[in-house]
Amino acid sequence: MELRQLRYLVAVVEEGGFTRAAARLHLAQPGLSAQIRQLEKELGQPLLDRSGRSVTPTEVGRAVLPYARAALAAADAVRQSVDEHTGLLRGKVTLGLVAGATGHAFDVAAFLADFHGAHPDLEIALTEDTSERMQAALLAGEIDIALLGPTGEEPPPGLAHRTVVDVPLCAAVTSGGPLLGPAGRTTVALAELRDRPLICLPRGTGVRAALERGCARVGFRPRVAFEAASPQVLAQLAARGLGVAVMPLGEEGPEPGGGLRALRIVEPGLRARIVLAWPATGPAGPAARALLERLRDALPHAASAGDESEGPVSPR
Repeated sequence: MELRQLRYLVAVVEEGGFTRAAARLHLAQPGLSAQIRQLEKELGQPLLDRSGRSVTPTEVGRAVLPYARAALAAADAVRQSVDEHTGLLRGKVTLGLVAGATGHAFDVAAFLADFHGAHPDLEIALTEDTSERMQAALLAGEIDIALLGPTGEEPPPGLAHRTVVDVPLCAAVTSGGPLLGPAGRTTVALAELRDRPLICLPRGTGVRAALERGCARVGFRPRVAFEAASPQVLAQLAARGLGVAVMPLGEEGPEPGGGLRALRIVEPGLRARIVLAWPATGPAGPAARALLERLRDALPHAASAGDESEGPVSPR
């Protein structure tokens, strides 16, 4: 019995078939099938039921799976321990990123290129999603670290965080829009946005959650006419006169043939926050710890009320 055969067995079960498992493992399907048959022959029992549309474990296969996964985890822990003592980083680390998380203040591509150059044996995955789903993925251990906008007043229990962006929300309007009123106006009361077509980030983002909480406080539901995942697209839609864009102050920009004016939202004031978040117990392994330490060095630290929940970088 070989570790690779156990890895193949686990992959086939998780993917529900040989074709997807072979693609995941970068193997030819006949070779994968042969290795599984060899393992079954050695154990003297079929481990997989191939009779249905998808491949499922037999009763013996279900009994074997926890031990196969434990053996693979132990082997990975051995390699990880050796790598830690020799200063090498291998394995995979996943960084989650909400669209428009850092604007122009942080070049994610350049950062990841530098980090990969320092650790060429490390596989780095970048995934974009809503803040709500990334918070859940962090808690489930599906991603290691994320840059996200908290959808509540603070990230949920179980996550440590540090604020990297904390700016007011503004209403971006065209220069001839009715909200501008007297020349030189710089603010707008949130109640003035009642019944106006709004352009905002989708549900599941921190900005949208802040807008909906604020509107509830003053007694109305926002009328969101357009959604987009990028602040730049919000600005483009607002510049075409399609509505009032609710976005972080400073993200709005001029459009060819027309400009935008930013009015800071007050009464109540709304804020957009981006936090660097990770599991409160610390990143799961040395690769994630190294990435978190580099991110903490590279990203700004925007002091925010209640922003004292930075957990350990390494597990305790």
